[in-house]
Amino acid sequence: MIELIIEKGEDRKMMNKLTSKQRILVAVTLFGMFFGAGNLIFPVHLGQLAGKNVVAAMIGFIITAVTIPILGVAAIGNTHSDGLHSLSTKVSKGYGYFFTCLLYLTIGPFFAIPRCATTSFTTGVEPMLSQSVNKSLVLFVFSFIFFAFVLFFSLRPSKITVWIGKIINPLFLIFLGILVITALLNPAIKVSEVIPEEAYQNAALFSGFIEGYGTMDAIAGLAFGIVVIDIIRDMGLKDNSDIAKEVLKSGVITGVLMAVIYIATIVMGAQSRGLFELSANGGIALAQISNHYLGKIGSLVLALTITFACLKTSIGLVTSCSQAFVRMFPKGLSYNNWAIIFTVFSFGVSNIGLSNIINYSVPVLMFLYPLAITLILLALTGDLFNHDKVVYQSVIAFTLIAAIFDLIKTLPASLQNVLQADILLQFARKILPFFDINLGWIVPSLIGLILGLLLRFALEKHEST
Repeated sequence: MIELIIEKGEDRKMMNKLTSKQRILVAVTLFGMFFGAGNLIFPVHLGQLAGKNVVAAMIGFIITAVTIPILGVAAIGNTHSDGLHSLSTKVSKGYGYFFTCLLYLTIGPFFAIPRCATTSFTTGVEPMLSQSVNKSLVLFVFSFIFFAFVLFFSLRPSKITVWIGKIINPLFLIFLGILVITALLNPAIKVSEVIPEEAYQNAALFSGFIEGYGTMDAIAGLAFGIVVIDIIRDMGLKDNSDIAKEVLKSGVITGVLMAVIYIATIVMGAQSRGLFELSANGGIALAQISNHYLGKIGSLVLALTITFACLKTSIGLVTSCSQAFVRMFPKGLSYNNWAIIFTVFSFGVSNIGLSNIINYSVPVLMFLYPLAITLILLALTGDLFNHDKVVYQSVIAFTLIAAIFDLIKTLPASLQNVLQADILLQFARKILPFFDINLGWIVPSLIGLILGLLLRFALEKHEST
């Protein structure tokens, strides 16, 4: 897909906006980058959780799974950055390495890459296994084969990922459309009759907002933004303000498409509660819904398309993470060595199972997302304060402290006991508004912004005297 867009941009004359056709091509690229298996399993599960309060949950989910990711891509262009590392060093050089490494490892070998393999297994293979089969052994064999292909193509970049993107993704969307339309036209229960789970009874908007963290798209937008920006530059745009505007325009197209799919799959998930109990994760729910409405053949097609889509995504993530680490540490390991390390590590993590990967990722995402959101907002509004390092540092420092409490709050109970987390969490509830709805970082971030602006004003006044 990227090669196709670049071919369309052979005329590199200076211009200040894209044509409609170019804009759509950028939007398609953005969609291909953002929409993976995680973008299906989380909205389906959200629908099951939210029940009759699904509208409020949808709004919160779309904010973190659509709006913020698009703004993340635009933030890279707005700050004239050549990537996430360049953007995050606006806080400090050390923070730039810390944040960039943590973000790439999160969307890479720690969680997102292994989740691709386990989602494929949970959605496609596991439902076809009998109860007597050792599922852990089958997962091991499946993930070994999966990551063997990932490593093969990651070490030998070719047009295979483009081919899969142009063939498999359309097939995947066609099949998904058939499944969703069939399910929506034959509801097992009215959404208004589905009782929400406890977290969605009184705070569905905020719970949906937090559920959107699971897609990891906001942090992916920061990581992959430079790819889209380079494509737009190759089409002829050179001014960074024009590029940022075009990213937002293309992002609107992408966002509308993603929002439509999210709304449909969330409603489908809610309606599935008339057929099934609440599932452990969205992968299981999606497999159950597919098998019910389309039978074994439908489940097989879903398994194949999701596996190929996840394979493409994994290849892209291994490649991106390896290239990022080579750029950050030019005197370190080679690209091939990073690719091998990330693939082998991802293979090991994938064998703990989909539900465990999702559960273990929650504390990291609760810590990482506030930092990502505030960095995006600072980058987009930075012209108002000349991207002053003092403001960046003040906001990020206050956000970081609050995010640590969010991380502790979502740690496994065993770790909380070791850390004596009850005392820390009681303290956090007293001083952090909205902490109980997982948004305790908002007020500290605003305090950091105010203090940073005041400090900047004081420094400027001192320098002028």
